[in-house]
Amino acid sequence: MRRTVAVTGVVLLIVLVAIWSQLSGAAGGAQPVQTGDDAVTDRVDITATIVRVDPAGGELTLRLLVVPRGALTTEGGLSPTEDLEILTSVAMKTDPFFPAGERIGTVDVPVALGGTGITAYPFDQYTALIELTARQGGTVVPVHMTFSNRDALFAASADAYTEGGAGVVELGLGRSAGVLTFAIFMVVAMWALAIAVASAAWFLFSRRRGLIWPALGWMAASLFAIAAFRNAAPGAPPIGSLIDYLAFFWAEAIIAVCVFVTAISGIRQEVAAESAPPA
Repeated sequence: MRRTVAVTGVVLLIVLVAIWSQLSGAAGGAQPVQTGDDAVTDRVDITATIVRVDPAGGELTLRLLVVPRGALTTEGGLSPTEDLEILTSVAMKTDPFFPAGERIGTVDVPVALGGTGITAYPFDQYTALIELTARQGGTVVPVHMTFSNRDALFAASADAYTEGGAGVVELGLGRSAGVLTFAIFMVVAMWALAIAVASAAWFLFSRRRGLIWPALGWMAASLFAIAAFRNAAPGAPPIGSLIDYLAFFWAEAIIAVCVFVTAISGIRQEVAAESAPPA
């Protein structure tokens, strides 16, 4: 009965975590937000999409699709009637420019990020202020902006509004629910393996066992397996991140000490057994 209850509880926990991860990921920034008045006939529609976040480089890539409307375009949004320039905020590193009469294509714009930095992984947080103003023929024109996030490793919270004719998005980024779930699992798994190796080493040492080669092989393999497991962390955090101080460094140290102690103790027992006079 107890086993049935325990198994049922574990299964329910797994299901709840899976549902939470899915719902959190779906609501974490995938839904677009809009700013500006789309009822204005002569305007510029801008679709801004996060396609990749690079925490190590401290920037994200924002893909812009610019479509002039009404009297601002000659071909139903394919090209502007006059030179069209998108003025950006300080965090954005370029101002896209579209010559009059030429077909408009998507433009990737790098955006500088503020925040904790990647070494706080998996609890790192980032911020950015994105501001887009359209100027055509030397005159500022209304902007309607749609903003969304397509980087599956990050959840985005966006506060969008219009200020002085510009579309403004105050952006916050954090690791997605799936990444957080897996990172926490990695921490728990590394500590569990380290405790298992330490328990086995204590058993061999306290029972004065000799060189138990399968046990030594398993311990040594665990030392390298944890390193490979840690490198599988989504987002490739660098060595020295928070996840290393939470589990990886400690697990490696514990297992290495256990391998050493078990080997030395086993050698001493084997030498003592060989040196003992025959009965």
